[in-house]
Amino acid sequence: MKNFRLFPKRFGYIPYIFLVYLIMPLYQVNSEVGVKAVIGYGLIMLFFITYRQCYQPIRIEKFYAWLVVQVAVTVVFVVFYDPYMIFLSFYTSHFVGWIDDKKKFLITLKIYTSIVLSCAGWILFQYGLSSFMNLLPFLVVIILSPYGIRHMNERMELKNQLNEANEQIKTLIKQEERVRIARDLHDTLGHTLSLITLQSQVIQRVANDPDKVRAEAKGIEKTSRSALQQVRELVSDMRVSTIEEELVHLEQLLVAGNIEFQCTVDGAINELSPLQQNIAGMCLRETSTNIVKHSKATQSSVTILYNSHELEMQIRDNGIGMPDRTWGNGLKGMAERLSLIEGDMKVESGKGTAILISIPVVVKTKEEVVAL
Repeated sequence: MKNFRLFPKRFGYIPYIFLVYLIMPLYQVNSEVGVKAVIGYGLIMLFFITYRQCYQPIRIEKFYAWLVVQVAVTVVFVVFYDPYMIFLSFYTSHFVGWIDDKKKFLITLKIYTSIVLSCAGWILFQYGLSSFMNLLPFLVVIILSPYGIRHMNERMELKNQLNEANEQIKTLIKQEERVRIARDLHDTLGHTLSLITLQSQVIQRVANDPDKVRAEAKGIEKTSRSALQQVRELVSDMRVSTIEEELVHLEQLLVAGNIEFQCTVDGAINELSPLQQNIAGMCLRETSTNIVKHSKATQSSVTILYNSHELEMQIRDNGIGMPDRTWGNGLKGMAERLSLIEGDMKVESGKGTAILISIPVVVKTKEEVVAL
C-alpha cells in the first residue's frame, strides 16, 4: 500500500483536476431515488475506475476495453438520466487522442464519433432543437478534441526525443573529447618521451665525459620542461602546434637518434589556417616518433610543397619498412585527424617507409569561398 498511487506520478496533478467534472453527474444522480440512484452511483464508480485505468501503463487491448466501458457508461447516462451527461465524453476524447498508431486512431475516432452523433440524435429527438443547439458547440469540441490531444502528445514526444538526442550528443561529445585527449597525449608525450629516452642513452654512452653529460642533462631538463608545458597547454585546450615548430622538434629528435635528416620546404606554409597547421604539425610529430622507435633508419627526409591547391608532405626513411602492412594507433590517429580537414594519407613500404600526406587548401575571396 505504501507504493500505491491513484495516478502515475509522471502525469502530475492533471488527472486529479479533471475529476472536478464528475461533480455534475454526482449532482444529477443525487437527485434520483431508489434503484436508479443506486445504479447511478455504481455507474459513476465504474466510470471513475475506467478513468483511472486508462492512465495506467497497460496493453492496448485493455486500454480499448476500458474505453468501451467508459463510452457505454456515458451512453447509459445520456439515455436514462440527463442529456447533459454527454459532457463525460470529454474524458473519452482525451484518451482517444492518446492512440499512437494513426490507422487505429482514425478507426477508433470514426466509431467514437458515430456514437457521439447517435447520442446527439437521441437528444434532438427526445428534447428538441433548443436543447440540441445548446449542446452543439460542445459536441463539436468533443469530436475535434482527439485531434488536438494527439497533436499535443506528438509534440511532447518529439520534445522528449529531442531531449534524449541532446543527451546522447552530449555523451558522444564527452567520449570524443576523451579520445581526442588520449590521442593528443599519445602524439605529444610519445614524441617528447622518445626524445628523453634517446638523450638518456646518449648520457650512458658518454658517461666518462662530464662536460657532455652535463650538456645532455641540460637537454633532458629542457625537454622535460617542454613536456610539462605541453601537458598544461593540452589540458587547457590552448596548444596549437605549427609545421615550422614541429620541423624543429622533428630534427631535434632524429639527430638525437643518430638519424641523418634533410628538409625541403617550398611555399609559404604559414598561410595555412591554424587548424590545418595544427593537424599537419601533429602528423609530423607522430611520424618522427615512429621513425625513431620502429624504423631502424639511418636517414630520413621531409619534403613539403605548398601551392594554391594543396599542401603535400612526404616523410621518408631508409629503415626496415612495414612488413605486416598494418597501421598502428598512431597512423590511425593521423588519418582520423586528416579526415577532419578533408586530408588524405598514403603509406608506402618497401625499402624504407614513405608517408604521403595531402591537405586541400581553401582560398577565401571577398565574393565567395572556393574550395580548390
